[in-house]
Amino acid sequence: MTKLALIDPVNGTYNVETDNGNVLFSWEKAAERFSRRDDGKTNMAYECVDRHVEEGRGGKTVLHYLDEKQECKITYEELKKQTDDWAVVFSNHGVKKGDFVFVFLPKHPDCHIAMLAAIKLGAVVGPLFEAFMSDALRDRIADCEGAFLITNQELYERVPREDLPSLHTVFLTDGERKRGEVSIKNEIKGIGDTGDIIQWVDPEHGLNIHYTSGSTGKPKGIVHAHRAMVQQYVTGRWVLDLQEKDVYWCTAHPGWVTGTVYGVFAPLLNGATIVIYGGRFKGEQWYETLEKAGVTVWYSAPTAFRMLMAKGNQLSKQYDLSKLRHILSVGEPLNPEVVYWGKHVLGKRIHDTWWMTETGAQLIVNLPNEPIKPGSMGKPFPGITASILDEEGKELPPFSLGHLAIQAPWPSLMKEVWQNEEKYNSYFSWGDWYVSGDLAYRDDDGYIFFQGRSDDMINSAGERIGPFEVESKLIEHPAVAEAGVIGKPDPIRGEIVKAFVVLKEGYSQSQDLLEQIRIYVKGELAAHAAPREIEVVEELPKTKISGKILRRELKARELQKLA
Repeated sequence: MTKLALIDPVNGTYNVETDNGNVLFSWEKAAERFSRRDDGKTNMAYECVDRHVEEGRGGKTVLHYLDEKQECKITYEELKKQTDDWAVVFSNHGVKKGDFVFVFLPKHPDCHIAMLAAIKLGAVVGPLFEAFMSDALRDRIADCEGAFLITNQELYERVPREDLPSLHTVFLTDGERKRGEVSIKNEIKGIGDTGDIIQWVDPEHGLNIHYTSGSTGKPKGIVHAHRAMVQQYVTGRWVLDLQEKDVYWCTAHPGWVTGTVYGVFAPLLNGATIVIYGGRFKGEQWYETLEKAGVTVWYSAPTAFRMLMAKGNQLSKQYDLSKLRHILSVGEPLNPEVVYWGKHVLGKRIHDTWWMTETGAQLIVNLPNEPIKPGSMGKPFPGITASILDEEGKELPPFSLGHLAIQAPWPSLMKEVWQNEEKYNSYFSWGDWYVSGDLAYRDDDGYIFFQGRSDDMINSAGERIGPFEVESKLIEHPAVAEAGVIGKPDPIRGEIVKAFVVLKEGYSQSQDLLEQIRIYVKGELAAHAAPREIEVVEELPKTKISGKILRRELKARELQKLA
């Protein structure tokens, strides 16, 4: 059991067994909250919705939707009714326990309703990002022979139906049927008392599937189980610090694991109000959403924070953000400069969190009541054992660079990689250690510092250099807006550090400026970490969705030049 001076995860009080004033935490104790049935069965959608209605919170707002043209609110009682009705429609058309049901909808309450209704039936829900095009949709639906899809008329135009023989039923959230689709809005008319539509399932039963892409091969289907609710509830309570009075905004779409776990499940398990913003990123609209919805807890990504930084420090002062009390980051490493900006401009610490699609929930975090070390992902969550391993799977001492690994099991660990046992086993090449693919080190206080993906590391004259650390230092220079760092092949050193930078407005490229930047990094980090080459570019290649810098594309360009 891990000692931690925090709130009891089961009943929300300090009235628990303690040792020298510290709460004794275990996953078994946390799971007691969900041990309501004698047969041991459960259902995530029940815990997210129906439970709150039964316990008297039916009249509370659960979903607050805003975009640039409209706004609406839905209560827990209304959400229960709508998810029940949709579940009846799905059931009438053949959806049953264990079926894969894909949801291809924009950020909108309909997306949440569709997911939860499918889960009520014991189906395995597969949320799809609204920007996916035909190839991405085909790869995902075909991989697990999905038979059901919930979408709208506009997005349905992208679905390559002719290439998906397994897809036999499409539910539309709007409009009339044209090619044999089912109109949800028409079919729910006249539905009365649905009775107990919930299908109770074993905690190990499939809950959701998200596809994760590597640098090679087709996306892999990561399946999670209902047991994940234990960790998602507790991390929502302790890391996000969610309370029933909170108005919470996770900016990720449910098509990504963050948008499902911490945009849908965790806040609902904790009885919070969820804000859904339907528009695209614009600094003014994001600040306006924070103000208008009265957001108290905000979970976003470093890319978004950097984009707000680029809008200037004065923009935030035009909005009333006084209700905002807690900010968190996820999805990519959080540069120290962003942490300093949050404190200076927003008046709040930004708390980094680390986890992966495969892990199902946060594992390394900055808890609200603990010090933050800018540049660190934080420390392992209670009940989680993390370590830094060498190339033989042996634990390394503090300040040694190695493979970040987590000791299995934990409640939200993936159930399986769909029909790919070999891929699942590859994560556990050193016994019960889940090897993340990230390289990091930890300090004497147990804080963990990300240094790059294992295939991003730079080895220059025997020195191992993490690109993220160099990138973070580069953007602290007043002339640098963005930076990407790679290892460039070198006949003498093996590799040298090469940086690609985007300059801020008002700065122009010159040899003097580039040398100033190089010397700055050298003085702040070390001589071996300073870029030996710096190339100015207009923009860096990034993923379309999360805005992560594509180092492998920078590397490919460089290798092509050398060919």
